[in-house]
Amino acid sequence: MSGLDSALAAGRRAAEARMRDTVRLYSQAPDVFDRVTGHSTPGVKTTLYQGRARVSAVAQASGEDTQAGDREVRLLEYQVAVPWGTTLPLGARVLPGMRVDVVASSDARMVGVTLWVTGAQFGDQATAWRISTEDRS
Repeated sequence: MSGLDSALAAGRRAAEARMRDTVRLYSQAPDVFDRVTGHSTPGVKTTLYQGRARVSAVAQASGEDTQAGDREVRLLEYQVAVPWGTTLPLGARVLPGMRVDVVASSDARMVGVTLWVTGAQFGDQATAWRISTEDRS
Protein backbone atom coordinates (compact mmCIF):
# COMPACT_ATOMS: atom_id res chain seq x y z
CA MET A 1 0.00 0.00 0.00
CA SER A 2 1.42 3.36 -1.01
CA GLY A 3 1.68 6.40 1.25
CA LEU A 4 -1.25 8.00 -0.54
CA ASP A 5 -3.39 4.88 -0.09
CA SER A 6 -2.56 4.81 3.63
CA ALA A 7 -3.42 8.48 4.03
CA LEU A 8 -6.72 8.03 2.17
CA ALA A 9 -7.65 5.01 4.29
CA ALA A 10 -6.93 6.98 7.48
CA GLY A 11 -8.90 9.97 6.17
CA ARG A 12 -11.87 7.78 5.28
CA ARG A 13 -11.88 6.19 8.75
CA ALA A 14 -11.78 9.67 10.33
CA ALA A 15 -14.59 10.92 8.07
CA GLU A 16 -16.76 7.90 8.94
CA ALA A 17 -16.13 8.42 12.66
CA ARG A 18 -17.81 11.84 12.31
CA MET A 19 -20.91 10.36 10.62
CA ARG A 20 -23.35 10.34 13.52
CA ASP A 21 -26.58 10.95 11.61
CA THR A 22 -28.75 8.40 9.82
CA VAL A 23 -30.26 9.35 6.47
CA ARG A 24 -32.38 7.84 3.75
CA LEU A 25 -31.66 8.80 0.12
CA TYR A 26 -34.58 8.11 -2.19
CA SER A 27 -36.32 8.98 -5.41
CA GLN A 28 -40.06 9.53 -5.53
CA ALA A 29 -42.39 8.95 -8.44
CA PRO A 30 -44.87 11.73 -9.28
CA ASP A 31 -48.05 11.94 -7.22
CA VAL A 32 -51.12 10.25 -8.72
CA PHE A 33 -54.35 12.26 -8.88
CA ASP A 34 -57.62 10.35 -8.45
CA ARG A 35 -60.35 12.20 -10.36
CA VAL A 36 -63.11 10.31 -8.54
CA THR A 37 -62.05 11.24 -5.00
CA GLY A 38 -60.30 14.50 -5.90
CA HIS A 39 -57.24 13.50 -3.82
CA SER A 40 -53.64 12.87 -4.75
CA THR A 41 -51.73 9.81 -3.63
CA PRO A 42 -47.99 10.31 -3.07
CA GLY A 43 -45.80 8.57 -5.63
CA VAL A 44 -43.86 5.44 -4.72
CA LYS A 45 -40.56 6.05 -2.91
CA THR A 46 -37.53 4.01 -3.99
CA THR A 47 -34.78 3.94 -1.35
CA LEU A 48 -31.26 4.02 -2.79
CA TYR A 49 -29.35 4.28 0.49
CA GLN A 50 -30.14 4.26 4.19
CA GLY A 51 -27.37 4.47 6.74
CA ARG A 52 -24.69 6.57 8.37
CA ALA A 53 -24.05 10.11 7.25
CA ARG A 54 -22.90 13.53 8.36
CA VAL A 55 -25.30 16.36 7.60
CA SER A 56 -23.78 19.82 7.82
CA ALA A 57 -24.77 23.31 6.76
CA VAL A 58 -22.64 24.83 4.01
CA ALA A 59 -20.71 27.59 5.77
CA GLN A 60 -20.53 30.14 2.96
CA ALA A 61 -24.17 29.71 1.94
CA SER A 62 -26.35 32.66 2.86
CA GLY A 63 -29.57 31.11 1.61
CA GLU A 64 -31.75 32.31 -1.21
CA ASP A 65 -35.34 33.51 -1.06
CA THR A 66 -37.60 32.13 -3.78
CA GLN A 67 -41.29 31.68 -4.52
CA ALA A 68 -42.89 28.24 -4.09
CA GLY A 69 -46.54 28.45 -5.04
CA ASP A 70 -48.11 31.24 -3.00
CA ARG A 71 -45.39 31.52 -0.39
CA GLU A 72 -41.81 32.60 -0.16
CA VAL A 73 -39.28 30.01 1.01
CA ARG A 74 -35.62 30.21 1.93
CA LEU A 75 -33.29 27.70 0.29
CA LEU A 76 -30.56 26.69 2.75
CA GLU A 77 -27.65 24.55 1.53
CA TYR A 78 -26.46 21.41 3.30
CA GLN A 79 -23.83 18.83 2.52
CA VAL A 80 -24.60 15.18 3.21
CA ALA A 81 -21.47 13.03 3.50
CA VAL A 82 -21.85 9.25 3.35
CA PRO A 83 -19.10 6.61 3.55
CA TRP A 84 -16.81 6.74 0.52
CA GLY A 85 -17.40 3.07 -0.28
CA THR A 86 -21.19 3.41 -0.42
CA THR A 87 -22.71 1.61 -3.39
CA LEU A 88 -26.13 2.12 -4.92
CA PRO A 89 -28.39 -0.46 -6.57
CA LEU A 90 -27.17 -1.47 -10.04
CA GLY A 91 -27.76 1.31 -12.55
CA ALA A 92 -28.86 3.89 -9.95
CA ARG A 93 -27.33 7.37 -9.90
CA VAL A 94 -27.87 10.31 -7.58
CA LEU A 95 -29.73 12.97 -9.53
CA PRO A 96 -31.02 16.45 -8.72
CA GLY A 97 -34.53 16.29 -7.32
CA MET A 98 -33.95 13.14 -5.29
CA ARG A 99 -34.45 13.57 -1.57
CA VAL A 100 -32.61 12.87 1.67
CA ASP A 101 -34.61 12.41 4.87
CA VAL A 102 -32.74 12.80 8.16
CA VAL A 103 -33.92 9.72 10.08
CA ALA A 104 -31.82 10.12 13.23
CA SER A 105 -29.43 12.77 14.55
CA SER A 106 -27.82 13.91 17.77
CA ASP A 107 -29.41 17.27 16.91
CA ALA A 108 -33.11 16.51 17.44
CA ARG A 109 -34.03 19.56 15.33
CA MET A 110 -32.67 17.79 12.24
CA VAL A 111 -34.79 14.64 12.62
CA GLY A 112 -37.55 14.61 10.01
CA VAL A 113 -35.94 17.27 7.80
CA THR A 114 -36.21 16.56 4.08
CA LEU A 115 -33.37 17.82 1.91
CA TRP A 116 -33.51 18.04 -1.88
CA VAL A 117 -30.49 16.82 -3.85
CA THR A 118 -28.86 19.42 -6.09
CA GLY A 119 -25.72 17.45 -7.04
CA ALA A 120 -23.11 14.90 -6.01
CA GLN A 121 -19.32 14.95 -6.04
CA PHE A 122 -17.23 11.90 -6.87
CA GLY A 123 -13.49 11.35 -6.66
CA ASP A 124 -11.03 8.56 -6.06
CA GLN A 125 -9.08 10.67 -3.57
CA ALA A 126 -12.06 11.85 -1.51
CA THR A 127 -12.53 10.78 2.10
CA ALA A 128 -16.34 10.65 1.80
CA TRP A 129 -18.99 10.78 -0.88
CA ARG A 130 -20.57 14.23 -0.69
CA ILE A 131 -24.08 15.06 -1.83
CA SER A 132 -25.11 18.70 -2.19
CA THR A 133 -28.64 19.39 -0.96
CA GLU A 134 -30.95 22.22 -0.01
CA ASP A 135 -33.65 22.61 2.61
CA ARG A 136 -36.68 24.08 0.88
CA SER A 137 -38.65 24.92 4.00
